[in-house]
Amino acid sequence: MSTIGRGTWIDKLTNDIIKREIQLERSTEIINVESGLGASGIPHIGSLGDAVRAYGVKIALEDSGYKSKLIAYSDDMDGLRKIPEGFPETLRDELGKPVSSINDPFECHSSYGEHMSSLLLDGLDKLNIEYTFKSATKMYQEGILNKQTSTILKNSEIIGKKIAEITGQTKFEELLPYYPVCGNCKKIYVTVPTEFDQEKNTIYYICKDVEIGGNLIKGCKYEGKTSLSEGKGKLGWKVEFAARWSALDIRFEAYGKDIEDSVKINDWISGNVLDHAHPFHIRYEMFLDKSGKKISKSIGNVLTPQKWLEYGTPASLLLLMFKRIAGARALSVEDIPTYMDEVDVIEDIYFNKSMSENKDKTIRMKGLYEYVNHLNPPKKESIHLPYRLLVELAEIAPEDNSIEYISKKLVEYQYVKEIDDNILHRIKLGINWARDFKADTMENVEVSDEHKKPLSEIVTVLEKNSDPDVIQNEIFEIAKSNDMKPRILFQLMYQILLGSNKGPRLGKYIIDADKSKIIKKIRYTIE
Repeated sequence: MSTIGRGTWIDKLTNDIIKREIQLERSTEIINVESGLGASGIPHIGSLGDAVRAYGVKIALEDSGYKSKLIAYSDDMDGLRKIPEGFPETLRDELGKPVSSINDPFECHSSYGEHMSSLLLDGLDKLNIEYTFKSATKMYQEGILNKQTSTILKNSEIIGKKIAEITGQTKFEELLPYYPVCGNCKKIYVTVPTEFDQEKNTIYYICKDVEIGGNLIKGCKYEGKTSLSEGKGKLGWKVEFAARWSALDIRFEAYGKDIEDSVKINDWISGNVLDHAHPFHIRYEMFLDKSGKKISKSIGNVLTPQKWLEYGTPASLLLLMFKRIAGARALSVEDIPTYMDEVDVIEDIYFNKSMSENKDKTIRMKGLYEYVNHLNPPKKESIHLPYRLLVELAEIAPEDNSIEYISKKLVEYQYVKEIDDNILHRIKLGINWARDFKADTMENVEVSDEHKKPLSEIVTVLEKNSDPDVIQNEIFEIAKSNDMKPRILFQLMYQILLGSNKGPRLGKYIIDADKSKIIKKIRYTIE
């Protein structure tokens, strides 16, 4: 089977999208992709992943000769269900209100919803990702969803039956799938629609108590009405995706398995009620924390894009997102060094400095490198600095001039001739890591039994010597006496100390990095 495009899942997916659009015989003048942004809680790596992967499809479509836009759709009409960890208790009085109508508790944006959306958009901006932002609140206020909303409400009876058929949820057989904002208490989801006047596009409702997110949200018993043209309400999730797919002409959207039933219902509504062939989908798994729990804003184990970028480059975060889409992944901030060094690995492959184990994987790794660089890779390879080396140097550097100390050592080790902005940025990331973590939190290397003897002999040498040149020469002699190529033994030492196959002149580095600490690491590896 021939390789599709650059051999990545993005290329195969994009090829399938294009083939489907041609089969549907609809215009391919522009192929829009979408990502939904939650605006009620703190955006995390999973939220970012949805948008970044959609962006990967966007640039692949453009590379195939099609125009495309990534629509970043913020559900900022959503009601606040619970107070996120770290947010003020004053928000308790705002529970149940649309997040776009709640004041920003940090007073830096016009609303709580805008504050939350901006956190994710800031992550996209820092990754240099192009998108078109859409606010649900403005979409409803400007009447962009009126036609779709009216059609859905007129067909609510058959939609309610379909929802019951797919999910077993029967409430929409009785209730309209629309939530007005109460004209009195200004809350949403507490309003129960009682009637829809199809001629006037007006909804009548009563405000009642409801349990949301484990909290009882009090209704005010107000009976009111609202016209769709006022934009003071929203469709429920079970039907809203379809409305925006139709209104914004969306052709691709990925989804997490936790909303699979909602996607099935919306697909049916899109094609059978709104006469818009639903978008091409791909289902992705969630990121999990190391305990196996889904990374979630509600349980407080959030890893945000901003936190990642304190320690890692944008390229490392893009690699996390583009590496694969299928399968759940356990993830924590401690994985960042691995992804930092892996960017260097695929860069070596791209510039033919190394090869993967087979041709297809080599093609795929080269393609992955291109996507990590927005399909505009650099003309020449960058200087590779093992992340652990930067962290180790940051740990031993004087606090008052860490940057200068590390810069001097990198020149002394002949890694670089001069410090440019890229190297300076990586030094700062290593310093951030050393400030918040320890170098020995990184993974330890497994070694074979045959390699334990020469490593043990290196420990003996280090215990007796503190001269960098003597240590350097002794490691050569140990390799020869154990029938090892010196290059192999040095690589093994670099793996143990720096998580890399190469590094600075070893004898000098061992003395700089604290000989006793090096001995401890080697012993830990061979015991």
